[in-house]
Amino acid sequence: MIKTPEQIHEHFKNRRLTVEYGDALETVRSILHQVEHEGDTALQRISQEIDGHPVEEIPKRVWREAYENLDADLRDALETAKERIEAFYRREPMGGFLEAGTDGVLGQLVRPLDRVGVYVPGGSAPLLSTVLMTAVPAKVAGVGEIVLASPPRVHPGILAAAWVAGADRLFAMGGAQAIAALAYGTETIPRVDKIVGPGNRYVVLAKREVYGSVGMEGLPGPTETLIIADASADPKLLAADLLAQAEHGPDSEAWLLSSYRELLERVEEELQRQLADLPRASIARQALQRSGLVQVESIEQALELANLYAPEHLCLSVNDPLAVLGQVRNAGGIFLGEHSCEALGDYIAGPSHVMPTAGTARFGGGLALRDFLKVIPVVGLNQAAAGKLAALGARMAREEGLEAHARALDRRAKG
Repeated sequence: MIKTPEQIHEHFKNRRLTVEYGDALETVRSILHQVEHEGDTALQRISQEIDGHPVEEIPKRVWREAYENLDADLRDALETAKERIEAFYRREPMGGFLEAGTDGVLGQLVRPLDRVGVYVPGGSAPLLSTVLMTAVPAKVAGVGEIVLASPPRVHPGILAAAWVAGADRLFAMGGAQAIAALAYGTETIPRVDKIVGPGNRYVVLAKREVYGSVGMEGLPGPTETLIIADASADPKLLAADLLAQAEHGPDSEAWLLSSYRELLERVEEELQRQLADLPRASIARQALQRSGLVQVESIEQALELANLYAPEHLCLSVNDPLAVLGQVRNAGGIFLGEHSCEALGDYIAGPSHVMPTAGTARFGGGLALRDFLKVIPVVGLNQAAAGKLAALGARMAREEGLEAHARALDRRAKG
């Protein structure tokens, strides 16, 4: 059924990340507590109970063997994706500055994180692409050590991707227990400075609970795409792109906004045709029921709704996407024209596919080098500048009621 802007406005306006708790939060907190206080003993016990498999480190020779055993075309795909991701992130500025003036020295030091953990889901859809999309930017940023975690019986494609990406260590461990081990460290698992990567609700809840003990790039929710199309768009391609998003999971969202009723009707028909032989059709149908096709009055209204929705992926399937690009304010990633489909972004276009979901694109962006860097301000004022500024600083300190601050400044102030 084709919807109207009025039917979707409140949903678009009030979106936020929600995790169905049930007993999950209590379970996650128990796991985190056990691993934090018992280390490897708890980690191994929980892994056996949940995954039926011990936590173990997989040596690099096994990664290499998995890579060598891949079909040549998949090896080529992984290598090409790695090269494109690396080239894209090498264009991102990384430098700080250190400038000397009459007052002394001011600047910023930019330093990479020492150790980063990457969580890679390994269930019904083992996301080998996520290895490249997280580890390669971290490598470009100069992170000292990249530690991967993926549920036991790690998929060979994930092992091969780890080899291509140049990761340092890989542990067969999953779920909240993996997040706990990375956040707190155990006898065998090194404590990391930041955790990146998607996961199920237990992983997302665990990431939220340990934030502060360790950094996070975000709390990924269900994936989403919003497509804006005009009369030039191909209904078959639009339907294919919607289904590519919808097959991720029943809680995914795939929206198409257009002012052309005939186009929407043709896409609706095409969706049913393409669903007929889609292996994950039942999942995709559930996702489409959560989202759908919307007839808007104009492309301007479509863009207003897109900015309100703040999609993870915004696809501009219009004749001249550059002409409307300037009107986009909120999006995790933007895909210009129907040939630049979001599925290419998932695997091989260049930018990381780790992007903000659930409306968090209102205040955050896609994974970038800055997620693996820290900025350290440097202050080196000379005596004359300090003396000149100290009296003003002392006045502000006394207004705040911080007398010790004021007195420390008084001792630097000029006569």
